[in-house]
Order: sequence, then structure tokens, then C-alpha cells
Amino acid sequence: MNETQIIFHGSNVVVERPKIIIMGAYKDFGYGFYCTRFEKQARKWATSKHGESVVSAFRYSPDQSLNICVFEEMTEEWLDFVISCRKGEPHEYDIVEGPMADDQIWDYIEDLADGIITREAFWVLAKFKRPTHQIVFCTTESLRTVKFERSYKL
Repeated sequence: MNETQIIFHGSNVVVERPKIIIMGAYKDFGYGFYCTRFEKQARKWATSKHGESVVSAFRYSPDQSLNICVFEEMTEEWLDFVISCRKGEPHEYDIVEGPMADDQIWDYIEDLADGIITREAFWVLAKFKRPTHQIVFCTTESLRTVKFERSYKL
């Protein structure tokens, strides 16, 4: 993907200058600045925070010189990557993009990791979820590809 697009970040504050956040629980694609191309999803993220609910919009201009990983859909490779990141294992990507393991999908992933369900059962359960999207900017260099456009409170 080489075209510029608008992406969204849901938070409890206006984010004009994104930062790589390295704290809290491990996330699907590791630590970083998380956005989505789905405004509705960003609104949901914003309302899940304490305090105000704010959606910030950014213009994202991909830079092919960066190390970018894109998962077009949930695959075995995506599943293994999410499990690895959720365990806190580092990766070498500047930007990672793909489907999101929401709370329900994450419960299935934990069941898989604990041997409660098989990979086959995971895929049966996961295929009924609505489409999701996330893009995480994992390095300072990757943040150069996003430019603040606007924000609004919910």
C-alpha cells in the first residue's frame, strides 16, 4: 500500500504528537502507537478509556524504506505473531498492520496456548468475528509517516 490514508487513534486525550508507549500489558503487535483505518473502532477504543473520549485523526503516508509487516487477514502466521507479541517477545518491524485480536479472540488464543482448544477449534471460533484493523508504529522512525490532522471529543 503506497497511498496516503486517514487513520484514527482512540484515547482519553488529544494526541497531536504520537509517541511509542512502552508500558502496560503486551499487545497484539507489541509496544507502539496504535491506530486503525476504521473510525468506528477508534471511537470504541476512546470510550473504553477513563476520563474524556477523544478520537485523533492522522494522515498516514507509507514509507517503503521502513520494515513493514502486513497481515491481510487472520492466518497461522498472524496467530503465531500475536501469541509471540502477547508474551512480550520483541520483533524487528517498524510498522505492523493487520486484524486485531479483541478480547474474545484473545480468550480463544489463551485457550489455544493453554491446550484447552486446538488450532482447528480456534479458527472455527475466530471466523465469525467482525472485521477489525490495527496499525502500530513501533519505532521513532515510523512516526515520521503520520501527521496529525484533527481530533474531536465524543
